[in-house]
Amino acid sequence: MSRVYAVVNQKGGVGKTTTAVNLAAYMALKGSRVLLIDLDPQSNATSGVGVLRGSVKSSVYDTLVEGKPIRDSMVDTCVKNLSLLPATLDLAGAEMELMSRISRETCLRAAINTVRHEFDVILIDAPPSLGLLTLNALTAADAVIIPLQTEYYALEGVTQLLQTIELVKRHLNPSLEIEKVILTMYDYRTRMSKQIVAEVQDYFKGKVASKIVPRNVRLSEAPSHGLPIALYEPKSQGAMAYEQIAQEVLDRGKTRIG
Repeated sequence: MSRVYAVVNQKGGVGKTTTAVNLAAYMALKGSRVLLIDLDPQSNATSGVGVLRGSVKSSVYDTLVEGKPIRDSMVDTCVKNLSLLPATLDLAGAEMELMSRISRETCLRAAINTVRHEFDVILIDAPPSLGLLTLNALTAADAVIIPLQTEYYALEGVTQLLQTIELVKRHLNPSLEIEKVILTMYDYRTRMSKQIVAEVQDYFKGKVASKIVPRNVRLSEAPSHGLPIALYEPKSQGAMAYEQIAQEVLDRGKTRIG
């Protein structure tokens, strides 16, 4: 049975999709069967693994709103062992269309349950909001991965996210937990970045990934080529950081399952 992770932060620009794409790629390259679910209407995770948005004929929208089997919308990616449930702009209207549904928060979980046995890891790239799509991601997940930018406002909004996670635990998904907090866009030159790291490590005791993702030009360039960093520039600092974090998450997941 696969372990399902929701990559979540309602604050934009923190490296959420970069984290989802690169963790998925490295886990797949390490031999795990991985499904990446793009739940963000911007569909950056879709293009980030080499799937052209214009080529998508069926997407996560069709699964959530139209009830289409998730398997019918999955596609292969540029990474061996990595499958994708793509997103399109249609997803922007999904929250409104799902609003009147019974059990609207569990649509994604029901869909995932039909294919969980086919994968070792399922990663959900949630949108930068705390709306119904993100609630679906949290309800479907076993655990949450939170990317946090190492800048002054890093912890701003985290309280609201944690409150949402707690509400989901109480009412929809009692076993949900925080798996990892991943510090991103770290600038080794500034004292502020070091202070933020210390604050986050103190706040999320024992949950912060041991490797910090630095600001890295190659990480920024890779999506424009439709490649995860593992295929674009595997020797870059950003690549080495995500490879180590991916291994950490895999090791912890195996411990919990086994």
